[in-house]
Amino acid sequence: MSPEEARIKEVRTIADYQFGKGCGKALFPDGVSFKLSRTGRIRQILHSKNRLATSRAKDGFFTLSLQGAAALHKVLPFNKFRVVVCAEAVPFVAKGKTAFAKHVLELDPALRAGDEVLLTDEHDTLLATGQLLFSPAEVQALESGPAVDVRVGINSKKPA
Repeated sequence: MSPEEARIKEVRTIADYQFGKGCGKALFPDGVSFKLSRTGRIRQILHSKNRLATSRAKDGFFTLSLQGAAALHKVLPFNKFRVVVCAEAVPFVAKGKTAFAKHVLELDPALRAGDEVLLTDEHDTLLATGQLLFSPAEVQALESGPAVDVRVGINSKKPA
């Protein structure tokens, strides 16, 4: 097995563990390339020069770009790894602003604090990707404060 094949197998295995069986192949299709750290560890996974995901140094899990989030959005069943926000919050979340607890209508009960999530509207339209700050029970119990640290939204000025 070549080093490139070993890297593809590694990132797909991590994605399957992080997001569920079959997500690795959907998130990282054939033809992906890698940016490595100085020590040779995988840092970014690219497809057609677009970043799909970045490996977090602290735990090796992935943070998603919008392209990566869109790939997962297509294959994950409704509500899996999703945080649904109300219509009032849609324009802000789409711009990459923080999603607050009072705007969360529903979220996947299997999520844990720190998980990478897809933010959608009530019609399951992908708005953004980010990191859940609290457990689902805590988010639902909160009346104010941030719930999801949004990394990038569909209308963000930040690079995806």
